[in-house]
Amino acid sequence: MKTGVARPLTLLLFLFAAGSSIAAAQQNAPPAAPAPPPLVLTSTAFADSTPLPTKFSCAAQPAAVSPPLQWSDVPKETVSFALMLHDLEPRPRKGVDDILHWMIYNIPGDARQLPEGVPSGAQLKDGSMQAKNNAGDPSYRGPCAGPGLAHHYTFELFALDQKLDVPPGAARSDVWKAMDGHIVGHAVLIGLFHR
Repeated sequence: MKTGVARPLTLLLFLFAAGSSIAAAQQNAPPAAPAPPPLVLTSTAFADSTPLPTKFSCAAQPAAVSPPLQWSDVPKETVSFALMLHDLEPRPRKGVDDILHWMIYNIPGDARQLPEGVPSGAQLKDGSMQAKNNAGDPSYRGPCAGPGLAHHYTFELFALDQKLDVPPGAARSDVWKAMDGHIVGHAVLIGLFHR
């Protein structure tokens, strides 16, 4: 009977001592480094979740141009960036894909912006490459939602720990596959548009 009482008491004393030791060690440990801030994507042409100016849409004359984009708080592991613009609302052919308006990848890791009016073409001067949009062109395609509720045109920026081994003018699915397992940062900027 005495043995049965002693064991729980001994166990309690042991657990109390162990807890005290752990608490003391935690008090003496150096503070953990703060987490780095998340990647941020902005534009001087519009604020997040506000209407896109007409010049960046299919209603522009003579043609739409891509908006200026800037980013900050880049993860230190970044080697390249990929950027995608897609319309979240439509689901063509009842599929999982939405409408891809623009995809540019292998943007140099030291870049912090894309200027207004990125030219068309699968390969750009700085080494960046453009994938085919939903119209089959390696270029920016302006938002073009019809009358009614505005669509959410989503710019997504991905910081990657390598350049992508994908040829210029690739399909979105090929770029996605190459990105898998290499994303070290992600940021989103939304512009609203309807005609």
